[in-house]
Amino acid sequence: MPLQLERPLAFFDLETTGTRIGKDRIVQVGIVRLMPDGARTSYQTLVNPQMPIPAEATAVHGITDLDVAMAPTLDAVAEEILKELEGCDLAGFNVLRFDVPFLAEELYRVGVEWDHASLRVVDVQRIYHQMEPRNLSAALKFYCGREHDGAHDALADVVATADVLLAQLERYPDKLQGTTDFLGELSGDRKRSPDAAGKLKFDDNGSICLTFGKYNGWTLENIGRNDPGYLQWLMTKAELPGSTLAVMRNALADLNA
Repeated sequence: MPLQLERPLAFFDLETTGTRIGKDRIVQVGIVRLMPDGARTSYQTLVNPQMPIPAEATAVHGITDLDVAMAPTLDAVAEEILKELEGCDLAGFNVLRFDVPFLAEELYRVGVEWDHASLRVVDVQRIYHQMEPRNLSAALKFYCGREHDGAHDALADVVATADVLLAQLERYPDKLQGTTDFLGELSGDRKRSPDAAGKLKFDDNGSICLTFGKYNGWTLENIGRNDPGYLQWLMTKAELPGSTLAVMRNALADLNA
């Protein structure tokens, strides 16, 4: 069935310095307007985020500090961007969870109001996931060719999961290695929080850092060296979850060993 539009549909995507809405900044905006008659118009601009672009962000989108050094800041192109979106409904991939709230927050930060509440939003990722489920039953059918009759029974689920992994290794022999080191790295296991509450994270060297407060991103070692009083307050009076405190104590004990 062809797309039937009563008003233009603006597909848009943001490239950013990171994923933290309210903290990270936009470095590129791309918009394609699909018109009711099938015609298309496109718009793209780099944006100077006025902050360094982290290496991990550049690894994703390829945009460097040098690329945006002479680009306009968001406040200089905000009205231009809104003009491109004017009169349009919105569309994108993961746009509901990321691009729409990120753009709204950034426009608000530079003093520009964007009233998008009444617009329809088509999220192509959500349609994809509904049309092609990405759950365990779908994986078992895709990789092993059988139905998951015992879905949501704990033992049946783990049996199915083990079978899917073995089938994945057979399906992609040139891309996968059958070691837990390789498969864990591919899964991003080292990027998980060391504590259940997500108050801590590992840096690139494996050291434990805070994810909140004035020392967000600092290692416990650096905080202890530069502001031991703050570290002592965290450990005794900050009302952190017990499991978080246990991880911090163990990390500090290892540092002092």
